[in-house]
Amino acid sequence: MHPKQLLDACAELVKRTLTFEHPADAVVSRFFRENRNLGSRERATLAETAYTVLRKKLLLEQLARSGSGPRERRLAILGWAHSQNGGDRSFIKSALNETERHWLDDCDAVPLAELMPHHRHNLPDWLVAPLKAQMTDAAEFDQLAASMLETAPLDLRVNQLKGKRADLEKTLREAKIAAEPTPYSPWGLRVEGKPQLSRLDAFTSGAIEVQDEGSQLLALLLDAKRGEMVTDFCAGAGGKTLAIGAAMRSTGRLYAFDVSGHRLEALKPRLARSGLSNVHPAAIAHERDERIKRLAGKMDRVLVDAPCSGLGTLRRNPDLKWRQSPQAIEELTAKQTAILASAARMVKPGGRLVYATCSVLPAENEAIAEAFGAAHRDFIPADAGELLTALKVEQAASLCSGGDTGTQYLRLWPHQHQTDGFFAAVWTRQA
Repeated sequence: MHPKQLLDACAELVKRTLTFEHPADAVVSRFFRENRNLGSRERATLAETAYTVLRKKLLLEQLARSGSGPRERRLAILGWAHSQNGGDRSFIKSALNETERHWLDDCDAVPLAELMPHHRHNLPDWLVAPLKAQMTDAAEFDQLAASMLETAPLDLRVNQLKGKRADLEKTLREAKIAAEPTPYSPWGLRVEGKPQLSRLDAFTSGAIEVQDEGSQLLALLLDAKRGEMVTDFCAGAGGKTLAIGAAMRSTGRLYAFDVSGHRLEALKPRLARSGLSNVHPAAIAHERDERIKRLAGKMDRVLVDAPCSGLGTLRRNPDLKWRQSPQAIEELTAKQTAILASAARMVKPGGRLVYATCSVLPAENEAIAEAFGAAHRDFIPADAGELLTALKVEQAASLCSGGDTGTQYLRLWPHQHQTDGFFAAVWTRQA
């Protein structure tokens, strides 16, 4: 595709994503379906341009004010340029007229130190205060904000039923894919770049699955055993379900519940690849569904990966910071409280309950956990740091914070742990 045509396509995609009517990944996927003539490099440029605009929206909108022409074109030019991280600009400049080339050079010359704070961190005002309150100082907040503007690494989980991590690392290396063990999860491999995995035998056979290291640690923290009765209460597309099932060595019974039948459908091909026979997906109407009532007091382990703001995943889903709001968070916390209380009824005496989110907001995390503990005295808090240490997780204490021990909750941050932002609280039900 000619550079000028590619820029026009970038501008159209940027325009669509900035309506925020649908998640950005859905908008990008639909655009690609509508334009099947696009090559892999063109799709990569389009996606990176759109996501860069979403990541750096406040900065690029400020710079765009000094240009001329349609707003979405100016943002597309800046997004395309910034996505290259200082690389060769000759291709993009070949799509510009002389005025635009000079304008882009002027934008590149703006010193970062002269920018306003919100143009550097690119976060909505309502989100800044609760994040700053959790950091040790302004410098750490800057580190967090900078990390949220980066692209997340590609992590894989090795299916324990189908191979060992060292062997799969070698297999990837033979396919000319650089990978190394994740620092915390014993199941993980971190891959360099964005290779095409779907054609690999290791992928099609179910030996590897794409899963962020933080998500793997949530499944590990549940510590499901062979032969147990286990529930993944908000299973979604089943990433953690598959990890839990493999940890159970495909024994026992693992329920994968979700209110979205569509999301559970996405689990089916992954489940077929995995080789698991102990997983039972089921769509439920709500957290008080009759299926849940029938399982009251029967579960050894229950994971509640609750619906949340997703603000720990901004490296992958930068549109969320513009699509969420304080009002939406209030609605989510009410839902999280109800879901956790309902799921807890399934845990049998002596069983384990894990509440988790991919949020970085205390309102969705510590506040929910503390309120649940106060209202359910038969659930005794467990120390996540101690549990992970017992599971031989490297530097387990550094992954945790809060509570009386300082390591009560799993608390993952992109700037500290190079994972998505995750939270987890653990309880044991009194016998």
